[in-house]
Amino acid sequence: MNRTHLSVAIGLLLGMAASAPAQAQQSGERQAGSDEAQRLDNVVVTARRREESIFDVPVAVSAFGESDLIEKQASAIDGLQGSVPNLNIVQGRGSANSVNVFIRGIGQPDALQTFDPGVGMYVDDIYYSRINGALISMFDVQQVEVLRGPQGTLYGKNSTGGAIKITTKNPFDDEGGSVEGTIGQFGRAEGRLYAAGQLSDTLAASVAGAWLTNDGFISDAASGRRYNDDDTRAIRAKLAYRPSDAFRATLTIDHTKQDASLAMGRPMAPLRQTDLALGVVQLKPAASGGFDYFARTSFGPDKGQDMKHQGLTLGMEWDLSDRWLFKSITGHRRLDTNSYIDIDASEFELGDVLVALDQKQTSQEFQWQFDNGSNLQSTFGVFYMKENVPSHQEAYADDLFANAGVPVGFLRTIDDDLTTKSTAAFAHVNWEFAPTWKLAAGLRYTRDEKDYARSTSTFWESDSLFLGFIPFPALNETVAFEGKQSWTALTPSISLQKNFTDRVMGYVSANRGFKSGGFNGRANSALEVANAVFDPEFVWTYEMGVKGSSSDGRFRGGALAFISNYEDFQARVSEIHNPNSTSPTFSFPVLNAAELDIKGIELEGAAMLGEATTLSAQIGWLDADYKKFDDPRLDASYPGFDPNVSHDHVPFSPEMTARVALNQGFSLGNGSMLSVGGDASYRAKTWLSVDNRDVLSQDAYTLFGLYSIWDSPDYTWQVRAGVRNLTDKEYKVEGQEFASVGNIQTAYYGWRRNWYVSVRYNF
Repeated sequence: MNRTHLSVAIGLLLGMAASAPAQAQQSGERQAGSDEAQRLDNVVVTARRREESIFDVPVAVSAFGESDLIEKQASAIDGLQGSVPNLNIVQGRGSANSVNVFIRGIGQPDALQTFDPGVGMYVDDIYYSRINGALISMFDVQQVEVLRGPQGTLYGKNSTGGAIKITTKNPFDDEGGSVEGTIGQFGRAEGRLYAAGQLSDTLAASVAGAWLTNDGFISDAASGRRYNDDDTRAIRAKLAYRPSDAFRATLTIDHTKQDASLAMGRPMAPLRQTDLALGVVQLKPAASGGFDYFARTSFGPDKGQDMKHQGLTLGMEWDLSDRWLFKSITGHRRLDTNSYIDIDASEFELGDVLVALDQKQTSQEFQWQFDNGSNLQSTFGVFYMKENVPSHQEAYADDLFANAGVPVGFLRTIDDDLTTKSTAAFAHVNWEFAPTWKLAAGLRYTRDEKDYARSTSTFWESDSLFLGFIPFPALNETVAFEGKQSWTALTPSISLQKNFTDRVMGYVSANRGFKSGGFNGRANSALEVANAVFDPEFVWTYEMGVKGSSSDGRFRGGALAFISNYEDFQARVSEIHNPNSTSPTFSFPVLNAAELDIKGIELEGAAMLGEATTLSAQIGWLDADYKKFDDPRLDASYPGFDPNVSHDHVPFSPEMTARVALNQGFSLGNGSMLSVGGDASYRAKTWLSVDNRDVLSQDAYTLFGLYSIWDSPDYTWQVRAGVRNLTDKEYKVEGQEFASVGNIQTAYYGWRRNWYVSVRYNF
């Protein structure tokens, strides 16, 4: 961090401390003129695995309740894009059912099952180990928490960037229900239902369901076929049991089914074919000008993306005494996907794939929580998870090679099976060792064991003859390997907290995180098999911040600065081992390539400007820099040297993210309420590829949204209307880079301007 930025960070922190800020999000009813409406509600979070006020937690956390999600027009988890400093959360590249999450520049966009995400996703304390199935619809959500920075002590592995916690409604606490219908642009139609009530003094139940559909915003100009659409059905049922004040149990069953067509992008670079007789042939020129939202594909209309995601969760709590609480969290999940992905996003068959996986995951966590009622709280726990992910993949590339204009057929089939066993033990203590001073420390031990088996078969064929000999069929082969590897890690955390007043606190912290090692799931040759294992990545993050609120409760805010040091940073690259050969070898290794430093500043705040006027803002600043990146393609003497590759910029790490939102409430004459609001979110230039391909970058842009909400006098009826991307801004959100194969560099775009109207009945 240069001196200017450092002085700005220190100035902001001191300034916020002097003016009594804190971090919070508005929630609650919109009641103009009432005492409640003139104060911002207290926000309770579980960032440290127990309920605490957001003000008391020395963790960078943003929390959103149901009303917050409505105002942010967030119907799915990716609707939080722009609402959290230094957060990038979008639909996965080429996938209708996955979500790519980057926090402070750290995440993992690759959905391959052998590559773990860098941000942990939790629903009702159950870890979702795949980014597939994590594009969650918010149909019965009580609260979403976004924890920024490594969470290695309390949340374990694969949380080097942070964690997202989703808590769904409890039938005892959220009795009643609602029915909601939505229509909107691009064929959007949605229905949501929630109903809960007590069956007896000790038993309560709830059911929630959602039906979501849209036609997508990309189409085929010739056939009218629609892409990037959605057709999702989801249901969640809960049964809660409270036989006494000392025991609580909740059983949850959920099921989601999605049928979608292809998720299409736009080829940004010239697509190329290698012809044995003619040399390199351009199949399609590079994209130019604005995107017209038309696309072509080589896949037929019967090739789409299907997903089934279901689970069973049992959570139990015992109050063992006035001071001890015991928790048991049991989860079983299953995920089935069949996804056709047109990686090259064209009518040519260069990078067309089928990815089908069948994941099973079982986890068990036990926690013991202690609270002496005054100055000492602690959490101890053990965790176990077993995951099995068999998959079948097919890659089609009949247009990649040719001989005198005659295509050379190519098919690769992959069958693999990954089993992961993860065990952990952890402890965390929070101690108020002196008035206004708190020390928190924790340690987690994790052991991961992965067992991987893989078989890759490659098939070449051609109807053409070249001097009576075609080299490609001779390259047909099957490569198989098995591997077993284990890794252990200690991930400590420590924080020191000072309460300057009863409304202003400051803290400093240090946290270590790690992301598990693994096997390269694209090791397709004997050479790659020999180097198929990659090691874990580790990070230390050092953070200082302040949180506070005004004495009248009308202002809350927070400010922090952090430094993160990553070692053995994992990166997937695309290279050609022998580019001058008539049959070049393509490779997609996962490298422990980098040492990475990320510095940043984050600001959040909300203020009541009048009886019913709320202003909120979030600002994030990042300075991300590779200190080392071991990539042989940067060496001019290397056969696969690529002059178009650089690592000057860390992907998904825009220098600045910012959002400002304004909400105005009006009390109508008949007792009903009207709220009108809008927001503007800014994102600086963002690189979408590890290799810093210029066509896979997005210049700075700003998005605008507007909404209005009408509530009947008794809050029985609610009508909402809104528009997102008001100016119809064209912007890229993801990039897919396989430049070694046909020069594939594909960009994926965010939603166009779209409006909606929702009607809700509460009962």
